[in-house]
Amino acid sequence: MILSVFLGIDIGTTAIKLGLIKENELLYSSELLLQTYGDDRIKYQDGNELLAILQAGLLAIPIELRQQVRTISFSTAMHSLMPDDGRKQIFLWSDLLAATSIDRFKQMDLAAHFYKLSGTPIHAMSTFAKLLYFQENEIYPAGIHWYGIKELLMEYFTGETVIDYATASATGLFDLREKQWSEEILEFLGVKPDQLASLVDTDQCFEMLPDKRDLFGFTPDVKVVVGASDGTLAAYASYYSTGRTASLTIGTSAAVRQITKRIQLDQKKQNFCYYLKEGLLVSGAPSNNGGVVLAWAANHLTENPARFYKRLPKLLSETETGANGLRFWPYLNGERAPYWSNEIKGGFYDLTLQHTRNDMLRSVIEGVLLNIRRLVELVAKGEELSVSGGFFQTTELGQLAADVFGVKCCYAQQNEPIFGLYYLLEQPELMIEESQQVFLPDLSNHAAYDQIAENYFD
Repeated sequence: MILSVFLGIDIGTTAIKLGLIKENELLYSSELLLQTYGDDRIKYQDGNELLAILQAGLLAIPIELRQQVRTISFSTAMHSLMPDDGRKQIFLWSDLLAATSIDRFKQMDLAAHFYKLSGTPIHAMSTFAKLLYFQENEIYPAGIHWYGIKELLMEYFTGETVIDYATASATGLFDLREKQWSEEILEFLGVKPDQLASLVDTDQCFEMLPDKRDLFGFTPDVKVVVGASDGTLAAYASYYSTGRTASLTIGTSAAVRQITKRIQLDQKKQNFCYYLKEGLLVSGAPSNNGGVVLAWAANHLTENPARFYKRLPKLLSETETGANGLRFWPYLNGERAPYWSNEIKGGFYDLTLQHTRNDMLRSVIEGVLLNIRRLVELVAKGEELSVSGGFFQTTELGQLAADVFGVKCCYAQQNEPIFGLYYLLEQPELMIEESQQVFLPDLSNHAAYDQIAENYFD
């Protein structure tokens, strides 16, 4: 008997990741780079190009593995918007066309109300903001359909234009309590419900189109499950595999997430709260400024950027906690939580002639972590964290994070959306094991960072 194989497809902002899993083991994986077009304001992908890259990636999977696939499901990046005008131009979360429109909207009383309805922060990243901009400027015909990456994939594989609750709940158009498009929000935008995709739960199954089955060599009994969004699935992967509800990922950007059974919203700081599955939501706070800031420091403050991470252990051992009083605001890429501003800027503070290049490098790292510390306290204060991302692959950075946050940090390799999909849909039996890499806070260092954090961003 051939055991069935699960195929997870994760469409991110920079790459498509494919993963085939059987009995909790990853059999095959690949990463296919995606091109983002535009400039400092406009950020979009070509949907036709995305589908072509995905098709080539699937055909590169050995045919004997493709013939064992019984379930296919999708993780997609949040906040995308694709006007259905035939061009398949997908505007991404990083697109800033709507910045001015959303800043005006923030001054209205409706902003707080819509945040409470949808659980989506009021920011230029959201589908709501993009729609607001396009509608205000009458860029597209009044009756045009509005879709996103998930709808593009579902239409390609099944012929059905649908979106799951999890991805929909990050659009800013979804009523989180009623699990339907918000009539109130759509009326404000001048958009009718039938201009959007149909809504389904994250475990809804569909038949694959026969021509796609034949193209990829899948069997007639293969099923397509709509899946969820990448952020919610990353959080679920951590929860399912480690038992911890709180997780932190620091890659290019960063996000703290918490699995919860009730809607958790903070009007002032605007954490997000998105649907995951029946009875579970994901609350969290994202930062634009994670590894991208360290990359900037490596390129501009070091003589040999390629050796930056190898030099970090020596750098941290030779510099003092607090970088000799030097502070660094890491907002080189604007910021989402807790500011939700594209205009905020970064920089060094209290810089003197006595400070060295190593002090500057240490302050950059500390500034990134002290900013994330505020998100940890907003979403998961005092809780153990399941951590992942390239940042934590440098042991000394993982230890520094634990010292700054003051909590146990356990590295978890499974914090990937594809495993989140697998756990969500297959519900396999797992033996929860303690992470082999655990970072325990040094109490004296944490006390020092407690004091530093009091006025760091004043």
